[in-house]
Amino acid sequence: MKIRTTEIEDTFAEAFRMWGARVVITAETRQWALAAARSMTGFATSVIGCKCEAGIERELPAAQTPDRRPGIAVLLFAMDREGVGKRLLERIGQCVMTCPTTACYDGLSATERVAVGSQLRYFGDGFQASKMVGDRRLWRIPVMDGEFVVDESFGVQPAVGGGNLLILGRDSRVTSAAARAAVKAMRSIPGIILPFPDGVVRSGSKVGSRYKALPASTNDAYCPTLRSVTATSALAEGVNCVLEIVVDGLDLSAVEDAMRTGMHAAARRGIPTISAGNYGGTLGQYSIHLQTLLGR
Repeated sequence: MKIRTTEIEDTFAEAFRMWGARVVITAETRQWALAAARSMTGFATSVIGCKCEAGIERELPAAQTPDRRPGIAVLLFAMDREGVGKRLLERIGQCVMTCPTTACYDGLSATERVAVGSQLRYFGDGFQASKMVGDRRLWRIPVMDGEFVVDESFGVQPAVGGGNLLILGRDSRVTSAAARAAVKAMRSIPGIILPFPDGVVRSGSKVGSRYKALPASTNDAYCPTLRSVTATSALAEGVNCVLEIVVDGLDLSAVEDAMRTGMHAAARRGIPTISAGNYGGTLGQYSIHLQTLLGR
């Protein structure tokens, strides 16, 4: 199966059950909201080393935010409900509450809830106050530029992490261009994030290592410089660069839509193959078959 001149390998991406939350950050200006969102999503590329995966989902016009100010929607994922709650508390407290003029609101209408504002309120040292707006309780925490407003609790829901595409290219230039095009197209899909830097990762990993202390190590099968020395190389002659795009989503269909969109955008001359990473179906709960996605 091909898209233009690019072969879509008959393989699958192995994805995992996760839990996710959506945070809406608002501020007096787009710049302050974006600053808080970037800070909150820093060091959040992989649960392996960062305890969570987070990214900016989209910008929100003032008409679509609770307080009618410019906003940024952030998605955050962890392996369980408790993990999402801990990371939200840490990152909203350290990265959003600290940023001038910001407020922070729950962006999911989910039944499962985790405490955030009800914990952050203690920073107010007794001067904090709560108020009801409709059916939501907000906390007003005094800070040096006025007050920080935050929802008492945030919704969390089951989610999907680890969808991925491997873009196998002739050289770094064409592969980077294909990856950037895929990222741009995939970010048009609501409900997903691409957690690595500008959506792309070059240091793909495999499970395990020769060193017992490491749970993961470089994916030697896709390292061009190891083609002649590793017995597991998956690279044909002429493939000299591989870039990966990892996608997390609030549901499986969003991840699948993003992967399908990414394949169509990345396919071009100089990209002989698009593939995906998996562990033989032994670890993840979801197997997302590339050719099946295109057949739909």
